Amino acid sequence: MQSTAHLMDQSFIQWNIAWSGSVLRKVHVVVLITILGLGEAGSLYAEGLVAAGHTIRGYDPFAPSTPEGVRRSPSIAEAVEGAEFVLSVTGARAAEKVAAEAAAHLTAGAVFADLNVASAATKRAIASPVIAAGAVFADVAVVGPVPVHRSATPVVISGTGRAATARLFETLGAPVEIGGDEPGDASNRKLLRSVFMKGLAAVISEALDAADAAGAREWVKKQMRAELVLGDAIIDRLYDGTIKHASRRGHELRDAAEQLQQLGIDPVITTASALLHEQRAHEVTDQVPDEILDVLAGQSAAATGDAMGRLGLLPTAIRPVFPAPTVVGRALTVWVRAGDNRGLHEALEQARPGDFLVVNGEADTSRAVLGELLAERSLAKGIVGAVVDGAVRDVDVLAEIGFPVWARGLSPAGPFKYGPCRIGEPVAVGGVVVQPGDVIVADNDGVAVVPKSQAPEIAVAAREVTEREAETRRTIRAGTAKPAVTPH
Repeated sequence: MQSTAHLMDQSFIQWNIAWSGSVLRKVHVVVLITILGLGEAGSLYAEGLVAAGHTIRGYDPFAPSTPEGVRRSPSIAEAVEGAEFVLSVTGARAAEKVAAEAAAHLTAGAVFADLNVASAATKRAIASPVIAAGAVFADVAVVGPVPVHRSATPVVISGTGRAATARLFETLGAPVEIGGDEPGDASNRKLLRSVFMKGLAAVISEALDAADAAGAREWVKKQMRAELVLGDAIIDRLYDGTIKHASRRGHELRDAAEQLQQLGIDPVITTASALLHEQRAHEVTDQVPDEILDVLAGQSAAATGDAMGRLGLLPTAIRPVFPAPTVVGRALTVWVRAGDNRGLHEALEQARPGDFLVVNGEADTSRAVLGELLAERSLAKGIVGAVVDGAVRDVDVLAEIGFPVWARGLSPAGPFKYGPCRIGEPVAVGGVVVQPGDVIVADNDGVAVVPKSQAPEIAVAAREVTEREAETRRTIRAGTAKPAVTPH
């Protein structure tokens, strides 16, 4: 029997060109192939390989039947011994264990092709014992429904055994795309496709369930058909529109989720879609550059307020719950119902490092909407602090972990978590309107809100106020200060 290494150096289907009158004669090379896993997919590949004239062994301790033409082995060791190709179709959970057991019995130069759906890291773990045994590994990503296309289902193949494995699958009529030489390269592509295909299936399922409940199934299916035939046009429109109109679409999807709940449908996909749009809206907000934040971090809330004509300062009722240094960050705005903190939990899902939570709690101090656990999660997300027009609790722990908070009051009572809530919208906190992305400058005196559109100019003006006051203090201490002139 020819070695697989030899087959890899030549064409898998070899053509002996012999002139006999006007006939070209092709000679097919029969290969011993083992299939590990004789479930639906494994059996269909076995049928295709048997039809192609190859010698097929199979192993599966659970499959109730054996495909015609397959010699079933009682153990992995017996199944893979002497095989030139081993196709693993066991399922991802068993794939690593099966590969490790098979590796001890593989012929040097044999090709071990893993067809299971798994992450790139898992594929590398599957490949490790195979390569250590002197065999060759191929990562095969099946990118279509095997029950429909059978053994001719399109595949992407990576790994050092990709060339020989590609020739094998081409004999089955399968379209083959060649990936890189690393195990996991093909699986990466498969999983990226799964995000779309399985996500699309989930969206369609939830939409049609809701349509059934509303008595509008055929109308909704008509809308689906009209959109899905547009190819690149619909892909680009949906992607670009998600970025451009993320905030509006997020609100629309929240309303849609509420409607599905009223119809008795659990809006899992719709809620997740709303969250994605809200995250996109937060991401595309024009950010104040870090260098501007650095300048404002060197100024006090008072100097910043002076630079804004003493506007944009929160009332003294919203005060630090423990002494803290100056904290500066970009506003992540949240509007919650009195005594309810569902919005804070949802806001953390889209928070980014450097964000400053700004919460309109409707000035309610009967229940705390933020405590130690939310503070710990906020720190883990890189949130720099929180301003709450409402109550908080666990002050000692907040001080201990170093999460600065400015709030209207304290309350030991815990919050409700029912909603509704709004995230990433303009909010009123202590009578001051805060836009998403505005800069918050907070210290022991209180809180200043710097409009993001004016942040560069205000940062410069605040620094000038700070420098001017420092110079005035120096002259006072030197005894050279002139009496202040009160303007008329």
